Amino acid sequence: MDTIRWSKLQQGDWNLIIAATDKGLCWIGSEGRGLDELEQWAASRRPGAGLVRDDAALDAYRTQLGEYLDGNRTGFDLPADLGGTPFQQKVWQALREIPCGETVTYSDIAERIGRPSAVRAVAAAIGANPVLMLVPCHRVIGKNGKLTGFRGGLEMKERLLALEAGR
Repeated sequence: MDTIRWSKLQQGDWNLIIAATDKGLCWIGSEGRGLDELEQWAASRRPGAGLVRDDAALDAYRTQLGEYLDGNRTGFDLPADLGGTPFQQKVWQALREIPCGETVTYSDIAERIGRPSAVRAVAAAIGANPVLMLVPCHRVIGKNGKLTGFRGGLEMKERLLALEAGR
């Protein structure tokens, strides 16, 4: 049985829950949504995995994410254990290539992965991203320039974009 270790990250007024397997970071979520969200995700995406709080095991992840949230880091060199379908993996890789402080549209991502007519599927893959910030789905906006869906909530998306714009 796999073990998912989790911890809380409190940095300034950011309160997150992060989780990792032995392979790498597998979850970032808002503490405001509670541990229930991680439990539900683990039950559906990693059935049978046990959840264990282990602050020490997540120190390196907390450090880099904390530096990012403080405005002192623009990218990550953390290992990730994302799972996902081959299509999701392709979308998530395209997200990781968006430079910090820039935004793109869902259509742009569909074009980048060579599937220009798959905008809705791209949006679904982006919505399934388990590691907010590490795979920067907050950098994807609507074609009309408006902020659209984000698992962490639109307020969090807006804060992340403002953080990156202020660097």
